[in-house]
Formats: sequence, structure tokens, C-alpha cells
Amino acid sequence: MIHLTIDNQEIEVEEGTTILEAAQEKGIFIPTLCYHEALEPYAACRLCAVELEGKRGSRLVASCAYPCEEGAVIHTDSEMVRRSRRITVELLMASSEHLPLVKALAAQLGVAEPRFRLPPDDCILCGLCVRACRDIVGIAAISLLNRGMEKRIGPPFEIASNACIECGTCVLICPTGALKLEDITKEEKAIHRWGSPFDRRPCHICGDHDLEPHLSLGPHSILGEQTSGEE
Repeated sequence: MIHLTIDNQEIEVEEGTTILEAAQEKGIFIPTLCYHEALEPYAACRLCAVELEGKRGSRLVASCAYPCEEGAVIHTDSEMVRRSRRITVELLMASSEHLPLVKALAAQLGVAEPRFRLPPDDCILCGLCVRACRDIVGIAAISLLNRGMEKRIGPPFEIASNACIECGTCVLICPTGALKLEDITKEEKAIHRWGSPFDRRPCHICGDHDLEPHLSLGPHSILGEQTSGEE
């Protein structure tokens, strides 16, 4: 067993327990965005950052991924932590100030107005939908594309995916409502067209728009490949 202190509470946990899990067991609130108990820790949003005291001074660590250490002293609501979370929320507000989740976080941390402005976007790039599709469903029909300001969610290589089984896991796990069930169940699947520069070409045999690119060339091409080997 490991012994540590969180917000002046002495806690005993099993080895391998993360700081977030230890805090949740004791009813200590730590806000999260990219964390979900059904998925491996991702430590992307940094909203769950806490202050960890050390011999060389305090530092911020992501509580969802940082394991508890013997004798650790942790603060979940210090000024260092609040300052970090305010900056994180302010960056989220730049494009997602209209979302109820972001509004609630801003109100809780006292952030009234962001210093930065970007085009409104319901997606906060937490990655939950991508990881759920890959790690829970085992499909990986969507992924995180590009980097920096160009980062977004879409199918790999920005080509309409034929891997989606329309299970709705990505919709259920999305914390902001950016994904809608109709995005993946209607004929024109919006989730598989986000920002794609490629035209969707229907299959000349069945009319399915979501076949792999090499299958959209037409029946003569497909049959030609099959018969060429026989001749």
C-alpha cells in the first residue's frame, strides 16, 4: 500500500493508483475533460493538473496519468493549480465559450472573458471519440488529424471511412454534444466528411459511398483485375 496526502487528508491506496483515482475515492473533486474511466489516461487537456510538492519545489502533474507515490503531498486547489486551470479554460473559451460545459468551468474558476477569439466550434479536441472508437469498439474509423491550429477530428487520410459500424459510441462519449447520432447514421455521414478535400465517389456496383478508394473505380476495373489473372 502507498501512503500520501491530498489536500491535508492522509490517504492509503494500492500501488498503481493514479492521483485522480485516489482523489475520487475520497470525494475530492478534480475537473477533467479528456478522462474517462473506460479508457487509458490521455493527459491531453491538463484540466486535471494538481500541485505535487517535491524537494526542488512544487510542480504541476496530470492527475489522471500520474501514479501515487509514497509520502507524496498533493494540492488540488492551490493558487498554482487554479492559475493553470484558468489558462486552460480561457483557451477553451476562445472557440467554445458557447458550450454549457465550458461556461460552467469558466464560472467555477472565475474566468469572465477570454483574451483570445477563434471561430466558434463545438469540438474541444478532447480525443474521447477517437480513443473510444479505437480502444473500446476496436474500429478506429476516426482519428485526430493535423497539428496546432489545423487539428481536427476526421477519418484517417481524410477519406470517407468504410470502417464505421454506426454504433454511436463516439456520440455517447462526446462531452460537448459536438457529435450527433444523425452524423453517423444518415446516408451522407457528416463525421466522415469533416474538412475532407476529397470527393466521395459512389461504387459503380452497389452505390455505396463509403467503400475504399480502390473499389470506387467501377465494375470493369474490378472485374478486369479478377479476370486478368485467369487469362
